[in-house]
Amino acid sequence: MSIRKRAENQFADSNVVNLNKEETERLIHHEEDRHEPSNLDGDRMNIAVLFFLYLLQGIPIGLTAAIPMLLQNRGASYKQQAEFSFAVWPFSLKLLWAPIVDSLYSNKIGRRKSWLIPTQYLIGVFMLILSSHVEMWLGSEHESSNIQILTMIFFALNFLAATQDIAVDGWALTMLKRCNVGHASTCNSVGQTAGYFLGYVAFVALESKDFCNTYLRRVPADEGLVTLPGFLWFWGICFLVTTTLVGILKREHGEPSEHRFTDHPDLDIKQTYKLLLDIVKLRPVQILSVILLTVKVTFSACDAVTSLKLIDAGVPKEKLALLAVPLIPLQIILPLAISKYTAGPRPMDIYIRAIPYRIVFALIATFIVFLTPMMSSAGNIPAFYYVLLIVAYGFYQVFVYGMFVAVMAFFAKISDPGVGATYMTLLNTVCNLGGNWPNTIVLWLVEILTWSECRKALPDVAVGNTCANKVEKEECVEAGGECHTIVDGYYLECILCALYGVVWIYFGRRQIQYLQSLPVRAWHVLKPGSSSGKSR
Repeated sequence: MSIRKRAENQFADSNVVNLNKEETERLIHHEEDRHEPSNLDGDRMNIAVLFFLYLLQGIPIGLTAAIPMLLQNRGASYKQQAEFSFAVWPFSLKLLWAPIVDSLYSNKIGRRKSWLIPTQYLIGVFMLILSSHVEMWLGSEHESSNIQILTMIFFALNFLAATQDIAVDGWALTMLKRCNVGHASTCNSVGQTAGYFLGYVAFVALESKDFCNTYLRRVPADEGLVTLPGFLWFWGICFLVTTTLVGILKREHGEPSEHRFTDHPDLDIKQTYKLLLDIVKLRPVQILSVILLTVKVTFSACDAVTSLKLIDAGVPKEKLALLAVPLIPLQIILPLAISKYTAGPRPMDIYIRAIPYRIVFALIATFIVFLTPMMSSAGNIPAFYYVLLIVAYGFYQVFVYGMFVAVMAFFAKISDPGVGATYMTLLNTVCNLGGNWPNTIVLWLVEILTWSECRKALPDVAVGNTCANKVEKEECVEAGGECHTIVDGYYLECILCALYGVVWIYFGRRQIQYLQSLPVRAWHVLKPGSSSGKSR
């Protein structure tokens, strides 16, 4: 039987009663195109454009990840780190304005370019402004950082990058032929990862004078090959130039209508927000949201604080950044290896099984932090320490990726296919938010839970200074004393988070098993065969 005949029989099924002739023909064409092999003829340049747009998106994300390391070297407090952590929140909140980006646009400019062009110009302008003031706002060993301005600027950068992400994701559906739309996700993951690598790993390494003097220079110098102002200026110019070229050379109008297919109904802003509310009202979605918003508390101390504690203990920030390089093959291979276990009817079984192992390796990371001051006391950290760090971090990431692939497979399984884009975006938003809010809280609590005091060398008695912040530490040193940590809030947080995780598994396992036992239709908001977005 031909593909068209099978599709006609499928959409003539009695359950599909609300499709008119035009809609049925569109779905039949889509069913045919699903079986059409990928053909890159005419789309190679489009794929290159998409890849580069996603790469640009990754630059501010990577820079945002690098700033906490620079702040830590400049003596920033953990409360300041907690405040700056709000800068990464826009990607967890973009669902709030995604319907606006999808619905409001200028026909003259183009649906996606109406948002892409101004957001990328603004990112370039923000980077140029930041390049002139960032050193002053970062502070130094003797000057305090202006965390409020840094947070607002980087929050704005990530807000613009998230908006650009919404526009590019939508444009990919019409820029590529239907048989090539699957390449859009590859452009997304590879391009954004490449941009993140440039903005974080490459920048931190090239900014470090020790790394450059050791590996890249014959004659030592007092600074790295790049500086943060210079890096920001370069990418600010890149954003302005490439956005101008895309605006002039890349047409959005005139793309053939047969290029386009999406499972999302054509809804206006009001209908889209109503649809989101309908999804949130579903009892299974509410239970799943509670799971997603609470599970990552278990790992928050390890995820948010460990790298900063290692820097405090003397591990160079560029060495920490370079730990990501050996794991790149793992990031590519592991999801493929795990996918065969998550493709079945119960993908969240992998999710639950990974949690205890992730708790164990989080505690191992805590122990490594405890050992680090002893390793770095002689001034040179031995090579076997870095091997230990890479092995422990690698195993930890195995279970991070395991949980990620499992939960993404579950999202794909339960999402209502009639509104798949909105449904998946909502679940991803809740998942990301579930990681951001506990990270901010644990960073804020580190110093509150830490008990330190200033002691003079002779006699060894307290002098009434708690060494709670940078000012008190400087006052202690000026008074001839030394700060001694009696209870480190980081270790207390790690223990409490691990205990929380054990309790969470007991209750969370039951809820996940219950959700997996539900029929798929329990997650749907559209009537069978509905094409208009009407909810039950």
